Amino acid sequence: MAREIINVTVKTKTTDVIKIETDVLAVGYYSDGTKFNKLSNALDRELGGAISKLAELGDFEGKCGSTAVVYGNGDIGANRVLLIGLGERKKLTVNCLRKATSIAANKAVKLKAASLAVALHQGAGRKISLEAAGQAIAEGVYFGSYRYDEFVTDEKDSRLNSLDAVIVDSDSLAVKQLAKGVKDGNIIGQAQSYARTIANRPGNVINPPTLASEARKIAKAEDTLSCKVFDEKELIKRKAGGILAVGSGSASQARLIILKYTPAKRVSGKTPVVALVGKAVTFDSGGISIKPSANMQEMKFDKSGGVAVLGAMKAIAALKPAATVYGIIPAAENMPDGSSYRPGDIITTLSGKTVEIHNTDAEGRMILCDAIHYATTEKCGVIVDIATLTGACVVALGKHMAGLMGNDDKLIKQLEKASEISGEKVWHLPSGDEYLDEMKSDIADLKNTGSRWGGAITAGAFLGSFAGDAKWAHIDMAGMDMFNDKKFGVSGSGGFGVRLLTAFVMNVAMKGRKR
Repeated sequence: MAREIINVTVKTKTTDVIKIETDVLAVGYYSDGTKFNKLSNALDRELGGAISKLAELGDFEGKCGSTAVVYGNGDIGANRVLLIGLGERKKLTVNCLRKATSIAANKAVKLKAASLAVALHQGAGRKISLEAAGQAIAEGVYFGSYRYDEFVTDEKDSRLNSLDAVIVDSDSLAVKQLAKGVKDGNIIGQAQSYARTIANRPGNVINPPTLASEARKIAKAEDTLSCKVFDEKELIKRKAGGILAVGSGSASQARLIILKYTPAKRVSGKTPVVALVGKAVTFDSGGISIKPSANMQEMKFDKSGGVAVLGAMKAIAALKPAATVYGIIPAAENMPDGSSYRPGDIITTLSGKTVEIHNTDAEGRMILCDAIHYATTEKCGVIVDIATLTGACVVALGKHMAGLMGNDDKLIKQLEKASEISGEKVWHLPSGDEYLDEMKSDIADLKNTGSRWGGAITAGAFLGSFAGDAKWAHIDMAGMDMFNDKKFGVSGSGGFGVRLLTAFVMNVAMKGRKR
């Protein structure tokens, strides 16, 4: 039987932070001195100057992300005080709080701590609202405590099954504001952890039909969420040639998964219908244009865009924004077989456009183009697709941010704002007709690869040509599908995109109104 992921709870509590009984108390420490943080000063006094001694010795300087552990002496309630470096106080951001909390939760799991008290918001100043801090801290607890070990049967030195976290403050009004943010942070954190688990599962567990089953489970749990799935027969009937071609070599038949969130209350006519479209190639061998064998096991993560949409729809249904949202996930497994599509084939897509295949490993755009066109048939005024699409984007941006491109400046700015809120970074890349010209074929409407230059952008231009009159944006998250922060010592999916897409939809629903 597979192990459950760590069960996490995040709450708030009004209490004397010095006296709270907990396995670990996480406290922020600024590189420009503890004088800006009354709590760390008070703890230092109770601990007989242990914190200031660390600073004097140069063992802890408060650099962003650094940590130090001081053990309790009986004069405080915590067994351990975990100091988290926050850098310079004037440069503190919400995302820094989220990262700091992630480090604290990660450390708590390593220490096999059952309880974690977090007081990182104290001393943050007025530029960060307590509500925003509460949400970020809750999200950070989920992110940092996550472990993917559901198929590990060896119980030796295993981690605990749960972590109870509480955000603490002695001011009841402050706790009330923190609690508002924690409510949303719990929803988003749980959705991101869920997405990480689905993304981490291998191809023999998650294939197009089982991914569709996951979508149905999510929809069944929420009254505002519906789900329909187009199987191979329906895809043939609708002539969705892109999805069918990519899945043609696999024993697991392709699917088009459509989740729809319908708000309970009436939506303003000015609010557009939004489509989130995510690539889900549940395993990508490259097909006939087969990939090198080295690290091919990581190709289970080629479903990460679709899984990000799945997680975002789970969060959106619980957060209940005033906007109609589609989550459209084309799912296929790209395998080499006698029935596989081939280089040189000409595929007729759902839109009716034809595509000449130059490389079967440029498969993501082939399933996405059908899904994007489907979104236009549902009258979606805004379409945002997300995909592990091109190695070229990783070459351009590395593994620190995703590429962003589109046909509408306002939409790009909205996604950049969502990136700032969520802490999931994007970088705006150019887009234009000159890039689409490179994707024109001599014997079909388009070809599925361009030249070696600007490959991320030409791929985006290809997708944009299927968006019709909708405002469209493309997020190439190829470098972001796996979590690579060495400080954590945790490998696998980071669930990138769940927070970003959720923040975007919530902003669209609020029409840009600030919290």
